[in-house]
Amino acid sequence: MNDFVETRQPATEGVPSEPAVADKDATGKPDARAASLISRLGQRSLVLVGMMGAGKTSIGRRLAARLGLDFVDADAEIEAAAGLTIPEIFSRHGEAQFRDGERRVIARLLTERQLVLATGGGAYMQKATRDKIADKGIAIWLKADADVLLRRVRKRSNRPLLETADPEQTLKRLIEERYPLYALADLTVISRDGPHEAMVDMIIDQLDVWLGQDHDKPGPTIVPVELAQRSYEIHIGQGLVAQAGALIKSLDPSASCCIITDRNVAGLHLSLLETSLAEQGIKSSTLVIEPGEASKCYDVFAEICDGVIAARIERGDLILAFGGGVVGDLAGFVASCVRRGLRFVQIPTTVLAQVDSSVGGKTAINSPHGKNLVGAFYQPSLVLADTGILASLDPREFRAGYAEIVKYGVIDDAPFFAWLENNWQAIFGFGPQLALAIERSVRSKASIVARDETEQGDRALLNLGHTFGHALEALNDYDTDVLVHGEGVAIGLACAMRFSVRLGYASPGDAARVEAHLKAVGLPTRIQDIKGLDVDADAILNAMYQDKKVQRGALTFILARGIGQSFIAKAIPGETVRAFLIDELT
Repeated sequence: MNDFVETRQPATEGVPSEPAVADKDATGKPDARAASLISRLGQRSLVLVGMMGAGKTSIGRRLAARLGLDFVDADAEIEAAAGLTIPEIFSRHGEAQFRDGERRVIARLLTERQLVLATGGGAYMQKATRDKIADKGIAIWLKADADVLLRRVRKRSNRPLLETADPEQTLKRLIEERYPLYALADLTVISRDGPHEAMVDMIIDQLDVWLGQDHDKPGPTIVPVELAQRSYEIHIGQGLVAQAGALIKSLDPSASCCIITDRNVAGLHLSLLETSLAEQGIKSSTLVIEPGEASKCYDVFAEICDGVIAARIERGDLILAFGGGVVGDLAGFVASCVRRGLRFVQIPTTVLAQVDSSVGGKTAINSPHGKNLVGAFYQPSLVLADTGILASLDPREFRAGYAEIVKYGVIDDAPFFAWLENNWQAIFGFGPQLALAIERSVRSKASIVARDETEQGDRALLNLGHTFGHALEALNDYDTDVLVHGEGVAIGLACAMRFSVRLGYASPGDAARVEAHLKAVGLPTRIQDIKGLDVDADAILNAMYQDKKVQRGALTFILARGIGQSFIAKAIPGETVRAFLIDELT
């Protein structure tokens, strides 16, 4: 049987009869993105791994065509070389001998040339094969739920491992055995029913991001938040949602979880989180809210509290805040209240949430009188910032979150601001600079929170730009179709710098520099940039008086003496603010 290893006869559906050609654009030129990916791959192959029925062959063939690479199905190569079907090889020679031959065939294929290779479901279970793939290629796990796999494999009879009395139980057993090893793959892509081209798009998107990362750095970056008995860690890196189950289990192996997420995140990523929890034997339930700031209200808060109680979440269990800033703020406040306090984990899915709202324990909902006026300081037990998940963000949301990154440079880190000016395009291109920007922002906030957990002192500096931004959000009735939080922060940052110039603290050059950078990335910098907002200076001033930093009726602002030199300015006269706003609106 092992003779097939040395046979060079290709499978009929393996090597194309003529060289593959990458997809071309409308002008007839090779697709620029495909060419870029191939260049960055070097000579590495793309190796699809996963269970039978995951779609490795059909998706692999289309991926190869998109990139202009040869495609080979390892099982088809084995069958053509041996002159036997896979079931016949199993029957005549047994699985152990088949696996040994399979290992050598995959090693030969990866050594011969660059290609897209679809492997059999058990191939990746062998360490020697995993090591060969790691040396010569990039492993991509097509991950599918058991019901999806079972529905697909029932259509075929060439699955020797499922020739049992109970194929469904056999499949579930194989999933339990194999998924922990599949999780070692470089990329994980959820295999769902639908157009194969959509799956190829997802693989290319993830591959594009992956190729921009520094993979010599082992594991995620861990940033500690030092708060005595309330201390916790922030993990920053790729693939953390897929690893969430193991990390959460380390907090308490017996705890159940209630996931709170929004409809958009649920549609994109919920199955990955649920699978990660299930793989670790963690019981979970899920509550889904509508996306947007409007969900941070009394009615939704009450609904989620009741949902958590109905799910029988006990005091020793965990709330998982899986979403952006709205979900994190709401879920954290729910955790602080239900049963007088539940532990919770932040799994932020937006740039804004990863660099700001998930860190530091501020939880809140909005009041008709203003933003975040009802809430509590309540620290999470763990924060998992999966940078890979950011690739699915809408470009507008990504830009909006970037405003919070800029904020950290303006607060107290002028070199960081200068670095952002030089590297923002790589950040927006999901290069390794993105993770570095998130890490630097998180370290800055963690340091401030450790010094001043409940905002009695310099933690207020983190509100730079927010007095203006929150007022504008409230006057817009939190309509995110018009203004999202990060856009309000961008306008607020620019306003705060111009107000600092007005009061004689900062130079016009520094204010212009901040405004120019925000504009360069496509963020608004003026109140007039908010389409359809028809307000006067008095309306904005009145909204500002609902700001949390107001003390005994006096306005407090975060201002700056320059980039990286912010400070707390108390008791700013209302008339001074009003005069500035009149000028801003003209």
